[in-house]
Amino acid sequence: MFEFLKKLVKKTPEKKTPEKKSPAKKIQVKKTLPKKIKAKAVAPKAKAVAPNTAEKKSTVFSFAEKIKAGLSKTREKLSSQLGDLFHINKIDENFYEELEMILLSADVGTSASSFLIEKLKSSVKENNISDPKKLKNLLKLEMTELLKIVEEPMTIKNTHPFVIMMVGVNGTGKTTTIGKLTKLLIDKKHNVLIAAGDTFRAAASEQLEVWGDRNKVQVISQTKGDPSAVIFDAVNSAKAKNIDIVIADTAGRLPTQKNLIDEITKIKRVINKCHNHAPQEILLVVDANTGQNAINQLKVFNEALGVTGIVMTKLDGTAKGGVVAAIAKELPIPIRFIGVGEAIDDLRVFNAKDYAEAMFE
Repeated sequence: MFEFLKKLVKKTPEKKTPEKKSPAKKIQVKKTLPKKIKAKAVAPKAKAVAPNTAEKKSTVFSFAEKIKAGLSKTREKLSSQLGDLFHINKIDENFYEELEMILLSADVGTSASSFLIEKLKSSVKENNISDPKKLKNLLKLEMTELLKIVEEPMTIKNTHPFVIMMVGVNGTGKTTTIGKLTKLLIDKKHNVLIAAGDTFRAAASEQLEVWGDRNKVQVISQTKGDPSAVIFDAVNSAKAKNIDIVIADTAGRLPTQKNLIDEITKIKRVINKCHNHAPQEILLVVDANTGQNAINQLKVFNEALGVTGIVMTKLDGTAKGGVVAAIAKELPIPIRFIGVGEAIDDLRVFNAKDYAEAMFE
């Protein structure tokens, strides 16, 4: 009997023990799951904060810093050569001759180089300077003063619509510049309409449509239509819709082809008939890689149209950034904008001081 009771007592706790452990395990699982869920919910937020912080830091870069980055190739070329030159212990004619060669290699041009060297010579004489290292800052200051001649930002006048006629040789980046300029003007609270007047190049209208979509602006175009008719319709449409600015694209013209230059002057006349005050701005887009050839393009287009401003593109891909100084000295037409990169925000208003600072390290 006692043996039977002992066995009964032993079996009873064995049955109860699993029953107590079982709910304990369930409770433990329930407590663990919410913790895991919370951890997963927090993780994405932590990751999302990092990119936003990085974006805020990247937008802090000033115009001067962006231009400096864009002119890195020009600056690197000048800095390496000028660094060696300014360590020479004597300022003499050989020093100035070598300096002139360095400036010419950056496409500063003969006139501008001679002008800058004469300015340096005067400063050296007046201030009795004997240390070549002191000439670096002087050269930067003289370059700034020269470039101020062409520092004149574009002013949007209240003559609705304000028509900007874009001209230039094929391959200068005219279409891309239109897209970037549109973004810049929208950021300044202007509403913009684009006229796809380059009807000769197959992909021109399609490219402008892409830029129009990116900037959320209307693009007026015609398949194989007359360029003057397209731009005429665009200006009238802007008048009817009270749009601030019309940017009119035109086909790329080679300065040597007179018939093509004549055709672009016709477009200007048509715009003027449509709107007495227009075009208020004629922007010539010039590729900085062309160097001194930019002067020739400017002369031809200016004679034909009366260019009011210049956009210097692709400065980030060339060591010929000194061509801006050549323009300032030989044909001082305002440089409105400079292109210092491929991003949509890489079109910058030209500033003489920032540009000179970016040229010399």
